[in-house]
Amino acid sequence: MRRQRAGPSERHGVTERWVVLDTETTGLEVRDGHRIIEIGAIEIVGRRRTDRLFHQYVNPERECDEGALSVHGINREFLDGKPKFCEIADDLIEFVSGAEIIIHNAPFDVEFLDAELTRIGRNRLTDYCVKVTCSLQHAREQHPGKRNSLDALCERYAVSNAHRTLHGALLDAGLLAEVFLSMTRGQDSLVIDVLDDDTLLGNFGAIDVSSLLAVVVSNDETAAHEALLDTIAREAKLTPVWRLELYSPTVLGEVQ
Repeated sequence: MRRQRAGPSERHGVTERWVVLDTETTGLEVRDGHRIIEIGAIEIVGRRRTDRLFHQYVNPERECDEGALSVHGINREFLDGKPKFCEIADDLIEFVSGAEIIIHNAPFDVEFLDAELTRIGRNRLTDYCVKVTCSLQHAREQHPGKRNSLDALCERYAVSNAHRTLHGALLDAGLLAEVFLSMTRGQDSLVIDVLDDDTLLGNFGAIDVSSLLAVVVSNDETAAHEALLDTIAREAKLTPVWRLELYSPTVLGEVQ
């Protein structure tokens, strides 16, 4: 099992703690007796991914459907020696406790997790976390009428998923973490209050720029920067401050 303990968010001096989570299962329907076979979760604190993660394969004590097997490629033989859900439940609960959980198509995963927890006499998932956020619903609200699968969102937000030949809980949680951070990057306001020249001089005195180093960026770096600004402008529906006249290359050149 790959697991690193997740402490309370106060350790980081930040109150916002997310756990981006995904599962793989033996089939699509809980009512047909299908079970969880893999759980992957990644911690994000203050919008930064930490080195803490939870990853566990689980013995479902049953076969996988052919359809599910074609999606994740995890067979019964591989799972036979893995722990049962009751053996990893405490570690999972510890990892998600106190966090906002981000899941793509959350109702599916939450139903399976609740079924597993209930089966061993534990409370439902929402009793241990702050709340559950469905990133699929979030994407549908931001991009109505468009495809919002994880693969589609990876393409939309330029997150490389070339290594995703089969689904995997930890792999998909990692991709979703990058996608969700990109989806929620927009700010309420991109306007920075700029002090006038007299106020700047009064507060800081004359600024000597002669010792500043000039950094020459490549064409690729410039293109990547412009692509990021396009994303910010599209999501926030405002002009990024870096495209305001004050920050244009011409004006900056005159200041220097």
